[in-house]
Amino acid sequence: MSFTAFNAPPPKALPKVVKAEPVVVREPKRIPEFEAAFAERPDLFQRLQFLAATDERLILDLSNYIVSLKQQLQASSTQPSDAQHLSKKRRLEDGGAANGSTADWANRSRTAVYTAGDVSFSIPQRKKLRLEWTDAPHGGIRAANVAGEFEFGVSWQDIDQVFALPVPEKAKKQHNFIIFPTGGNGLLPPTQGAPEPIVWMTLEPGPKDTDALQEPEHTVSLLNAQLSRLGKEVILPSSDEFESAIPDVMRKGEPAYHVKAHRGSKDGFLFFLSQGILFAFKKPLLFLPFSSIRSVSYTSVLQRTFNLNISVEFALPGESSKEEEIEFSMLDQADFAGIDGYVKRHHLHDASLAANRKAKVYDVNKPRGPKGSTVTSDSVVTSSGRDNSGRSSEHGEANEMSELQKAEQQLQDEEDEMEEDYVDESEEGGSSEDEDYGEDAIADADESDEEEDENREGEE
Repeated sequence: MSFTAFNAPPPKALPKVVKAEPVVVREPKRIPEFEAAFAERPDLFQRLQFLAATDERLILDLSNYIVSLKQQLQASSTQPSDAQHLSKKRRLEDGGAANGSTADWANRSRTAVYTAGDVSFSIPQRKKLRLEWTDAPHGGIRAANVAGEFEFGVSWQDIDQVFALPVPEKAKKQHNFIIFPTGGNGLLPPTQGAPEPIVWMTLEPGPKDTDALQEPEHTVSLLNAQLSRLGKEVILPSSDEFESAIPDVMRKGEPAYHVKAHRGSKDGFLFFLSQGILFAFKKPLLFLPFSSIRSVSYTSVLQRTFNLNISVEFALPGESSKEEEIEFSMLDQADFAGIDGYVKRHHLHDASLAANRKAKVYDVNKPRGPKGSTVTSDSVVTSSGRDNSGRSSEHGEANEMSELQKAEQQLQDEEDEMEEDYVDESEEGGSSEDEDYGEDAIADADESDEEEDENREGEE
């Protein structure tokens, strides 16, 4: 049984339930420009679809702008500029591109038979690239970036020399491979489109790298397999050719094959190899084959250092041969004997005593000859202005030389007179001494005679 309060408010009526109409989601309008703009990015396309339903005009403008940018990028990549056309035309006319012929080392149809990633190059570019080469005699050696584009290279046919040299003064053993193309040894000025030298470095495996291949032997063997088809091989330093008397600061117990030297203001290392003399490793590199060396001379020989001068002969294209002397300074005296032995072993002409290296003779304190003459390098010029052959002195200076010689002769005569006076005085002053000396000598002689007489009487 329930009770209701007299003053209680009347009960409220329940609200009517209104059925909500279902929300109809309309699909966004299909915009072809929108689909083309974000075809490569479906994630962005999905996120922007609802915006297209609310602001179709904004999406349309944005899509048109993106499509136009994509068209411009595609056009610039597929259609080279006029400068690129001229550059390509020039390379084709010259028969090659930078660092070799485009048809050889940069030909992508040539499959690489060797590839090594993250190789440190120092010349012609200082960066890490992928090293690869194709099967000789076609193709060549090339360096590619991450995108697969070739940065530089050289064809097998353009290679002149390949060296594998230890890098001095390094805590970890490493070797530099140096490729000299034909005509790129540093003697001739570089020409446009000609290949440049290539230098890359290989590290020797450490004690913990048990699975690593032995370097540089592994790379040398692979290169020799290709170079042998061209009648070439990798040149290595040898103690039979030259070994430095100064050990490497980082390799006390190992032979050193380099000599520190300066070429002008640039410092580097000289290597005396079986094919010639190499100056490395800084740019520009210089290789002097035996065929270009005319003479070798030693200058500025001091207690600790000396200079090495190498006279080379080369011919510029379309010009006659030219001779030039290249000086390497500040070589240590400890390596003099080894370098001199290398020069003699390869029969290089030693021009240290050549006529052009003789000291210049100046007419200062000329030696004197007979009275009234002056000794010259060619003849004796007398006071009459004629030499010992009876010819007049050259350059029309006979009269002038005659007056000079007269003055010299007068001074000489005065000196002779002074000497004669000095001799006369000394003779006069010394007569009393001679007399005293004579009396003493007579007294000594008398005493000796008396002693002889006493001895004779004692014997009798």
